[in-house]
Amino acid sequence: MTDLVMGAVAYDPKVVTIWEGFRRWLRDSGLPFDFVLYSNYERQVEDLVAGRIHAAWNSPLAWVRAERLAAAEGHTVRAAAMRDTDRDLTSVVVVRSGPDVKLADIRTVAVGAIDSPQATLIPLAHLRAAGAADLTVRRFDVGVGLHGDHVGGERDAARALAAGEVDAACMIDANHLAFTQEGTLPPGTRIIAQTAPYDHCNMTLVDTAPADLADRFVGLLLSMSYADAEVRPLLDLEGLKVWQEGRTSGYAQLAAAVDQSGFYDAKGQVTAADYAP
Repeated sequence: MTDLVMGAVAYDPKVVTIWEGFRRWLRDSGLPFDFVLYSNYERQVEDLVAGRIHAAWNSPLAWVRAERLAAAEGHTVRAAAMRDTDRDLTSVVVVRSGPDVKLADIRTVAVGAIDSPQATLIPLAHLRAAGAADLTVRRFDVGVGLHGDHVGGERDAARALAAGEVDAACMIDANHLAFTQEGTLPPGTRIIAQTAPYDHCNMTLVDTAPADLADRFVGLLLSMSYADAEVRPLLDLEGLKVWQEGRTSGYAQLAAAVDQSGFYDAKGQVTAADYAP
């Protein structure tokens, strides 16, 4: 391939607009670049490790699988870049207003899709570590295969809490605020538990990517300026103000949750029994 080819999951129609704009800007900056859209992260990760694409805009769960699958296949991947908004996020467990509910009182909890790091895997692991082990989990499998990028299941979990159908609901902290502001969650809901900080998406590159093109790609991303009128709309659509160098220190919590739930095995194979992206 003469272009550096990146994969992105089409979780929303705006993904096409975003990466068409990025492609135009990267090509104008001298980088031969193209992108491929995927319907789910599992196929994207498999193609990345197989060398069919060079880079992947990966969810945190996709990063965990890419790292394991690459190691099993004798390759390496690197988290080369991430958004400023991808760092130090938390998930929360929310209950309704009223009597003082403790973690030990929770019997039913609503979560997002089976593959949502932020609304299922991480908060459930946190609850179990805190001693809330005897839980009935009500899962809202919206957008399975999108690794929680489609927040429909997360919003449905919030609606179940608001309707009094469950004792608690799990969501990322930013969505707790958004659901409250939009009225999905009624006033007075409160956070009963909050996870440790973790990181979200990253731009993953595989070791089979042409080194010169890969380094140029990452350098151009890091050089994007929010002050640039051409670039700013793309950054706004992608939800960032500046690209930062990638790091992997923020994925340990998710990796542990993956192991606890049996979502992937140590070699990156899908082992979740009822996961069908």
